[in-house]
Amino acid sequence: MRNNGANAGRGNYALARDAEELIYQTRKSAAKLLGAKKASNIVFTGNVTEALNMILKGFLNDGDEVLTSSIEHNAMWRPLNYLQRDKNVKIHTFSCAKDGSADLQEIKDLLGKNIKLVALVHGSNVLGSIFPLQEIVEPAHEKNIPVLVDAAQTAGAIPINIEALGVDFLAFTGHKGLLGPTGTGGFYIKEGLELRPLKAGGTGSVSTSPFQPDSVPDRYEAGTMNTMGLAGLKAGTEFLLQTGVNKIHEHEIALVSRLLNGLANIGEVEVYGPQSAENRLGLATFNIRSRNPYDVSAWLDEHAGIMVRAGLHCSPQAHRVLGTVETGAVRASVGYFNTAEDIDALLQALRDYIKIVRK
Repeated sequence: MRNNGANAGRGNYALARDAEELIYQTRKSAAKLLGAKKASNIVFTGNVTEALNMILKGFLNDGDEVLTSSIEHNAMWRPLNYLQRDKNVKIHTFSCAKDGSADLQEIKDLLGKNIKLVALVHGSNVLGSIFPLQEIVEPAHEKNIPVLVDAAQTAGAIPINIEALGVDFLAFTGHKGLLGPTGTGGFYIKEGLELRPLKAGGTGSVSTSPFQPDSVPDRYEAGTMNTMGLAGLKAGTEFLLQTGVNKIHEHEIALVSRLLNGLANIGEVEVYGPQSAENRLGLATFNIRSRNPYDVSAWLDEHAGIMVRAGLHCSPQAHRVLGTVETGAVRASVGYFNTAEDIDALLQALRDYIKIVRK
């Protein structure tokens, strides 16, 4: 902000060139982190929600059929419902158990000839469960069905290699595992695939054309870029590359394992999702029996200085699977900068809360 407020790609002066180079380096860093061969296949957006809307509305046509899961976040679920209402897109949903697992045979059976896209979350922000992507991508590709992955919870938190997984679209957000600022995100698009642009406008390239340029990412990046936010995303992705996502994941799993074990020893607590820390995200969703999750969250913040989220977590589909859509739940998320002492402080605070409400 102090040194460069120029608009990238819109001028031939030094500051504009520097801003353009910064965005390119961010794109290159994000591509390397996610295992994409070409930086140009990374498109930046304002958040993962915008990315998913761009892909779903830019790829699906009237009457198309899409396969998704029963635990989707509203960022995926709501655009699909709008497409169902307005464009007669038919939604097929495979069911998930309360631990987030799915029957792979059911998924294969639903991959009928009319399915045009498989669209699913990588890791549930409520259950903490992670879908085995390769086991879903392979049968989909056998029938030439592309796969869209919502990696909001997994990008930067667990190792991802787009080329190895073979996914066709992958949407991410900057402010979670990628350690960037809010208002940043984007998506990967496989070479050869095209979307109808959701937005049209200035790109700084091919300005004489009445339509968006054909080249990626310009085709999908209309308007002034969030250069300041992308500078922060660059710092986050570079930190991840230097530290190693494997190391970060191992640390978070150790913490969530400690948390799950501790919660299991508090009798009034009911924990949802996979009961083991293996193959899960660094979060734990739970309720204290007969207690409103909002009250628990507010008490932890006010009396213990601990921030947890309460409610439906913008994912009522997952809460319907759990049977908690009427009440919601408490979710504690761990990160690389948390410590074992933080976990112990949360567990002690929950024990203190229970003692107080008993009285």
